[in-house]
Amino acid sequence: MLDYERQVWEQGYKQIAGVDEVGRGCLFGDVVAAAVILPAGLILEDIDDSKKLSAKKREQLYEIITEQALAWSVAAIAADEIDRINIKQASRLAMKLSVEQLEVAADYLLIDAEKIDSKLPQLAIIHGDASSQSIAAASIIAKVTRDRLCAEKWDSMYPEYGIAIHKGYATKLHRERILEFGPSPMHRRSFLTKLLSEQQVLF
Repeated sequence: MLDYERQVWEQGYKQIAGVDEVGRGCLFGDVVAAAVILPAGLILEDIDDSKKLSAKKREQLYEIITEQALAWSVAAIAADEIDRINIKQASRLAMKLSVEQLEVAADYLLIDAEKIDSKLPQLAIIHGDASSQSIAAASIIAKVTRDRLCAEKWDSMYPEYGIAIHKGYATKLHRERILEFGPSPMHRRSFLTKLLSEQQVLF
């Protein structure tokens, strides 16, 4: 998990930020990105792509990462902005903002499968969250942050949709609730075109 980091350290860079986002495929809520700079040589046991970890393990690693990191940051782009600029651009913007908000300036970026608008040297790594410790750490921070928003904030704002259960993804329950109650202000309208057009056909 440190092969990419070692290659960059050998080039003389010191503050490598791993960058990733979560919530790209959701029908509801913000897309959330994180950037994490870990100390050179630090090895975090059990770290992996956040999607492969249990919620309990992600929470444990979140605490370790936030304690051990030289710097970490999260940024989010809301549903209305996602609809305005599209999800790909919103994901990139969230990543860019998370890097810019780091309290320790990064000098190199390792990004999960994306390029962002930054003058910093960067490397886009396909499945980076499964092959780079820095990106995996960012993946975990972003995932835990968004899941907490779903469970603790957004679910209480819109309890009829079951956000705490499905985290905004297009599950059968979620689709049924959207058809029953209509979309909330935090639903991504651009993602619902097909679902809502099917509703009009049904009714």
